[in-house]
Amino acid sequence: MRFAVKIVKWMLGLIVLAIAALFAWLYVAPPELIRVGSGYSAKIVCSNVFVAGRDPDEVLAVDVQAPGHPLLRLMRVSVDKNRGTVSAGLLGFLGKSVAVARDGLGCASVPDGDVGKARRTAIRVEPRAAGEDALWPDGERVDASQDPVVAKLLDDAALAGVGMRAILVVKNGRIVAERYGDGFSATTPLLGWSMTKTVNAAIIGTVVKDGKMAVDNKGLFASWRADGRAGISVADMMAMSSGLAFNEDYGDVADVTRMLYLEPDMAGFAQAKPLTADVGKVFSYSSGTAVMLSRLWQDAIGDKAKALAWPRTALFGPIGMHSALLETDEQGTFVGSSYLYATAHDWARYGQFLAQGGVWKGNQILPAGFVDWMREPASASKVYGKGQLWLEAPGDEENPGAGVAAGLPSDTYWMEGHDGQTVAIIPSEQLVVVRLGLTPAKLGYRPQTMVGALVKALH
Repeated sequence: MRFAVKIVKWMLGLIVLAIAALFAWLYVAPPELIRVGSGYSAKIVCSNVFVAGRDPDEVLAVDVQAPGHPLLRLMRVSVDKNRGTVSAGLLGFLGKSVAVARDGLGCASVPDGDVGKARRTAIRVEPRAAGEDALWPDGERVDASQDPVVAKLLDDAALAGVGMRAILVVKNGRIVAERYGDGFSATTPLLGWSMTKTVNAAIIGTVVKDGKMAVDNKGLFASWRADGRAGISVADMMAMSSGLAFNEDYGDVADVTRMLYLEPDMAGFAQAKPLTADVGKVFSYSSGTAVMLSRLWQDAIGDKAKALAWPRTALFGPIGMHSALLETDEQGTFVGSSYLYATAHDWARYGQFLAQGGVWKGNQILPAGFVDWMREPASASKVYGKGQLWLEAPGDEENPGAGVAAGLPSDTYWMEGHDGQTVAIIPSEQLVVVRLGLTPAKLGYRPQTMVGALVKALH
């Protein structure tokens, strides 16, 4: 009996030692997957707390953990509102990551832990001018349509989709209907994810118009000039046909998640990727490409402070997107692939701006014809435009003509982002439809059904 007790104690001791060794290993050398999870948790909570003004516990439970990844369910966060930081880790202490809020530039992941350095990248934002009582788009006042058919469409839960946070309909340049999910309103800045790429394309257009950049530029980075990458043009990158390697799989530690949450210099990480296909011949969707484009247009401007202020001075300010906040990485490069926060009213302003061909209040903000060029099919893809936008809706990315077959006008094009963010733009109908939310792709939500119904109701 005593021998059996000794065996049990010995076994328990081994188990305790094994668990202690496991935790020591996870603490000292956490696997990349844990670090990606903690980096994601810290960044999402940071931006939603310091940019969108949301409750950190709600953001952790809903935005971070609710989609269901088992690793994220074990993440715990700590928010220091005085220092403007959020730390996160598995069980709160394993594989810890930190994100920091900066003036005028939102939050940045800080993979190397140098919060002080990251904090120094900031800009002054002037107080917003008066005029919110003016009718949208000049202000924020909305005289919504009382059309019962439109109201019924927006109140249809199936058309709105699970996790809807905002739906906004613009017809003939005016908001005619809007709906918001519980806890969200017209003043809540919402993340556009990859819709940011389409905005980044317009920012490039402003730099082109200013004469500092051209879409046919090649030899873009010094490290590329000695090999086949020298032949990559800005246009190739905008059309997602650079030929560079980049894994865009969000399900694990892929290039995109490593770039966003483990790399202090996102553009430098993407820039080091080798060629794996002929330049301009193969479509390969890449967030790394979009971040490199940010680096290129910032370098083209030259002055760092002027470049950091450029999105506001050249685009957001002139078209009234006062809530829009484009975040940078730790090094100060705008994350033009993913990190633009704006209210639904301001996402709609941008959609209306594109519908008007890059003109706002009679001012040609983008080069004449630039939006038409953005909408031309990329040579390597029939469903993606040359200017970082989609010619088909979510779920139809590999099905040219699907929108027309489903009854949408042939000139419909789309901004699309992770977890159900879309802006549909239909110039022929003078219609813009914004839909924002937390709707993972696995749910199969298709906003084109709602947009098609709105086209018929408002025609």
